Amino acid sequence: MAAPDIRQAARADLRPLIRSLGQEHYFRDRLAKQDAGHGLLLVAWEREEAVGDVYVWLAPAEEPELRERLPGVALLTHLEVTATRRGQGIGTELLWAAEDRLLARGHERVALGVGLDNLGAQRLYRRRGYVEWPYGTVATTEVVYHPDGTSERRPEVCRVMVRRLGHNRYR
Repeated sequence: MAAPDIRQAARADLRPLIRSLGQEHYFRDRLAKQDAGHGLLLVAWEREEAVGDVYVWLAPAEEPELRERLPGVALLTHLEVTATRRGQGIGTELLWAAEDRLLARGHERVALGVGLDNLGAQRLYRRRGYVEWPYGTVATTEVVYHPDGTSERRPEVCRVMVRRLGHNRYR
């Protein structure tokens, strides 16, 4: 199967995003943040269907530990691929796209948080050259968006992984 078309989401993409991935409030929020210059919402498309996305957080991190130890470092958040397309390289393609855009903007590093129990994602990030930072885990908050439009904030402990951009590139 051909690689998906990965591009920055636009307001006109909202309905197709919701149709493919749900999470209306999440995508409305991320598009608003993108419009305000706080990040980039990148979406993997196959024809008219969204099959994955990642948000590149450019605003200061919400977690004080990240703001202190990684000032100005962009964060990758909410990397997801639809269940039927997992394991086919789409997550890797989304990582490459996000990293390429950050490198083009002059960023030298990127970071992300990954749940302690998300071993598959941890393997993906390690293959891409991400290394766990030496400061231990970080308490974060996961926002879960429900189909009825409500959201719920849940505590989540994450490993923080960092990658120097422009080094160890492979495709």
